[in-house]
Amino acid sequence: MAIQKLITHLNSYLPLNSAEVEAVTERVTVRKIKRRQFILQQGDWCRHYNFIVSGCFKMYSVDTMGKEHNIQFGAENNWLTDLASLHSIKPADFNKPYAGKPSKLYIEAIEESEIIQIELKDLVFLYENHPKFNIIFRVIVENNFVELQNRVLQNISSTSEERYLAFLEHYPNLSNRLPNTQIASYLGITPEFLSTIRKNISTKQS
Repeated sequence: MAIQKLITHLNSYLPLNSAEVEAVTERVTVRKIKRRQFILQQGDWCRHYNFIVSGCFKMYSVDTMGKEHNIQFGAENNWLTDLASLHSIKPADFNKPYAGKPSKLYIEAIEESEIIQIELKDLVFLYENHPKFNIIFRVIVENNFVELQNRVLQNISSTSEERYLAFLEHYPNLSNRLPNTQIASYLGITPEFLSTIRKNISTKQS
C-alpha cells in the first residue's frame, strides 16, 4: 500500500505515533503517473512535495536551443520538487492558484510510476501541529541540498569519468533503468563519450 510505504519512510527518520500517522494520511494524495507524463512543467506554479512510491522521474531544464539538461533523478523513496517555486509562496497566498514564482523546471516520469503528493499548505499545518514533521522534512531538504552541492563541486573539479562513478554511487539502482541519453545529459557529456568512459572503466577492471 502506497501510504504505508510513506509511513515506513518517515519512520526511518523519526518514529511517528498514531496521531501523526493519521494527520499525514489525511493530507496526502496518491497518484498513478504514466510514462512520459509530467507532474511539473516550466511555467507551472509548483504546489507539492512529491514522494516516489514506485517508478522513476527526471527533473530537468530546457535551454534556449531546446536542449534538455537533467538536474536530478528520483526513484523509490525519493522526494522531488522545485523548491525555488514551491517556497516562493507566502502563507497568506496558499489558496491562490498563481501565487509565487512559476517554475523553470520539468519533472517527468521515465517509467510508469506511483507518487504521493502533499501540498505546501498541508505540510505547514503538520509543521505547526506536529513538530516532528518539521524535523523530518528539514533533514530531507538538507540532504537534497548536500546532494546538489556535491554535484556543483564535481562539475567544477572532477573529470567526466569521476562524475560518472559518482553517479553510479549515488544512484546505484538506476544505471540499468535509465537510457544512456538521460545519464549523459545529467553528466553534461554526449552519449558517445559516455560509452567511451564505460569502455575505459571496463578495461581498467579487467
